[in-house]
Amino acid sequence: MKLKFNIHYETAWGQSLHVVIIYKNADGRQKVYNLPMLTDDGMHWALETVVMETRQHPVVALSYHYQLEDAEGQVLRSEWDMIPRIYSVDNTKDYVFSDLWRDVPLQQHLYTYAFATTSGRGRSEEVDVPRLPVYRKTIVFRVSAPQLRKGESLAICGNHPAMGNWNPSLYLRMNYIGDGDWMLTVNVDMIALPLDYKYVVVDDATRQVSAWEEGDNRTTGSLSLADGQVLVLYGETLRLKEDVWRCAGVVVPVFSLRSAHSCGVGDFGDLRRFVDWAKSVGLRVVQVLPLNDTTRTHSWSDSNPYSAISAFALHPHYLDLEQLGRLKDEAKMTAYQRQRNELNALSFSDYMAVDRVKTAYIDDVFAERGEEVLSSDDFGRFMAANEDWLKPYADYCLQQKIYKCTREQIYYVQYNLHVQLKQAAEHARECGIVLKGDLPIGVYRDSVETSRHPEFFNMQMQMGTPPQGDSPFGQNWGFPPYRWQMVEGKWTLEDWFVRRLRHLEEYFDAIRIDHVIGYFRSWEIPVDAVYSSMGHFSPALPMSEAEIGQFGIAFRKELFTRPFINDSILDKIFGIHAQYVRENFLVKKAYGLYDLKEEYDSQKKVLEYFRGRNDENSVWIRDGLCRLVANVLFIEDMEQPGMYHPRFGARNAPVYEVLGGDERNAFNRLYDNYFYERHNDYWAYMANKKLSALFGKSRLLLCAEDMGMLPACVAPVLDAHRILSLEMQTMPKEYGFEFVHLSANPYRSVATISTHDMPTLRLWWEENPGRTQRYYVTMLQKEGRAPQHLPAHVAEEIIARHLYCPSMMCVLALQDWLAMDMTLRGKDVQDERINTPFDSYNQWKYKMPVTIEKLMAANQLNNKLRTMITRSQRL
Repeated sequence: MKLKFNIHYETAWGQSLHVVIIYKNADGRQKVYNLPMLTDDGMHWALETVVMETRQHPVVALSYHYQLEDAEGQVLRSEWDMIPRIYSVDNTKDYVFSDLWRDVPLQQHLYTYAFATTSGRGRSEEVDVPRLPVYRKTIVFRVSAPQLRKGESLAICGNHPAMGNWNPSLYLRMNYIGDGDWMLTVNVDMIALPLDYKYVVVDDATRQVSAWEEGDNRTTGSLSLADGQVLVLYGETLRLKEDVWRCAGVVVPVFSLRSAHSCGVGDFGDLRRFVDWAKSVGLRVVQVLPLNDTTRTHSWSDSNPYSAISAFALHPHYLDLEQLGRLKDEAKMTAYQRQRNELNALSFSDYMAVDRVKTAYIDDVFAERGEEVLSSDDFGRFMAANEDWLKPYADYCLQQKIYKCTREQIYYVQYNLHVQLKQAAEHARECGIVLKGDLPIGVYRDSVETSRHPEFFNMQMQMGTPPQGDSPFGQNWGFPPYRWQMVEGKWTLEDWFVRRLRHLEEYFDAIRIDHVIGYFRSWEIPVDAVYSSMGHFSPALPMSEAEIGQFGIAFRKELFTRPFINDSILDKIFGIHAQYVRENFLVKKAYGLYDLKEEYDSQKKVLEYFRGRNDENSVWIRDGLCRLVANVLFIEDMEQPGMYHPRFGARNAPVYEVLGGDERNAFNRLYDNYFYERHNDYWAYMANKKLSALFGKSRLLLCAEDMGMLPACVAPVLDAHRILSLEMQTMPKEYGFEFVHLSANPYRSVATISTHDMPTLRLWWEENPGRTQRYYVTMLQKEGRAPQHLPAHVAEEIIARHLYCPSMMCVLALQDWLAMDMTLRGKDVQDERINTPFDSYNQWKYKMPVTIEKLMAANQLNNKLRTMITRSQRL
């Protein structure tokens, strides 16, 4: 059996095109070959190969894709391969593949689980490999048609009697092979080529052609077929305009849900009930925060859903205790019901109290019926499918004494969490509702992942964000950054990451990619630092002393990389405490300079010394010493000695004033080049490789959280991968603007008003009256003074404008939806905020102001929502 491949692809000098072929034998074994193609002009590439097989192990199917490589064999680009080119083959035939390069399609969202759920199609299995008939001379027609609605099929009609002779009643119906792809084989023996043809849409009910594809006729090409040859034609997708897919949704943390069945915190039973409400008003997306276990101390510090101790295990707080069953001990059951009522009556979710009550109930119910559950066949299947993460998680919990229980109880809890979330997810899909999850950028420093895979993380650094306008010290999350390293063309943590995505796919149809800029570059801060200004970008291109000199700065390591301290700086920072600081924290040097004593030469040491001292003077001195530690112009790269990063914000540091006029101008040029120009192409290249490897084959609808300080490369890279951006009217991405017009939102985006890290619409309205007045006049086109508190009718107008914007999705926080109803929204606007990123002691405790049952009965709001969503065509 011979295979011939032909493709047009324009390459640059030193690049070559390859075909990666996977042969599948009858016994299920596979062989992979990477074969270089040949070209005469760098544009037209061809390859002919013979399939070596034996009678004992015949090849029954093959799949392949094209990739571009450089002279060293590094893969520069690969085809979009979510829908694989896969075919069954007859080893008595020769196959000719006349192909077009497949980029990520513009209609990528039509291939996602999210679209499948809202369109009513449901998830389809992988593409089948149908054994279609082949003839003496055969053409295989294959096309991708994700635009088709339920009840529609695809057919082919052409300029030959064998293909209907353009008669729409004599079309040839094609075979559906899954995932939007259709295929048909046609006997072209005694038929002269080329043939002209088009694909047509057939209504299944009437069997009539309902639409012809647009554009010019397709052609089989002038290639003549010999006896025994099969020509395979598979390239561009169906040329038919699809309906614009737009939907609306709601964001709510599961812990914030509230019903008569809750136990002080939202659970997976509440999630199912909330889905029913969303369906009733026409919302098609329910977005939640991360659901992973964050338990470490059983205190409020565990309430942050982004501090996961496992990337797979679910949080026990989300167990619906009613689904576990009643306790046989009536006295215990009565006591529990009393505690549950007390917790439900609170206006917030009391993390520690919930933890005590739920843990006790789970212990009791496990003692009564745990053995029965663990001996079930369904639990056995769950264990077999998840033991790769479940056993290490149980080991970690026992070693760290997180739970005072046996391994089997840990298994029992995770099994029931899985069953309940799976049922809620399946119920959502049956309702046509997309469950949208959250993929956190990091994991907790002391977690299952860091202990099991220390090679994946740089434990000497911590992730955060650089200082910016409303955050002068930046953010330090404490998470260890990933070690992105390539080994033989593959990221070291690629398999683990893809496994993590597959796990999320069990429950969700879409995900929010938290801090997507982290896949381009991360802001990494040394573990002995507290302020994020001591960090630098990674990956990055640090500067050598010689390169710094080329900008016109004579590099002086002692001056530029160690804290610069003199009497003038001490007096300015410490005022009346300056002499005390000189005597107790500093070592005097020559020329009126000082060094920090070794026991205070890092921000972490300073904070440790002042731990528990919260009087005004101590805080003044503590913060001043931290500023002294950061008073440097350059930071040496820990892994590349002799290479340096300019310190972010150094132009506001006292040491900057030490530079002469010419050196200051030189430093400004160096600084601007480093932070705004130097890395754009490099980060785009790295992000393309990561995003392709990690997310390239996922059917989840990918939505980026791409707010904040972004390099210019982010938007085009996200667009190339068809990842939805996040658009906020009050946080423009273009420098120099306070607000943005919603009509400018790209289609491939998620429009929202606020996030869990921000004030809600009502709180934002009250925080800054001057800004609100400008928004009132310029964006809402109102006259007069803006009201002090946001009226319900103005909230309705703002939401309506978001619903009518071009964005594919309009997903708003529940608090913002409720802002339209004076009787349902919370009384205290301050209680609506979920998280304050700059507050390391923030308690994640927001609870819905009304129960789901009352929300279901809120006819005035529900009718309004239903009307707004219908009129904005987001059904």
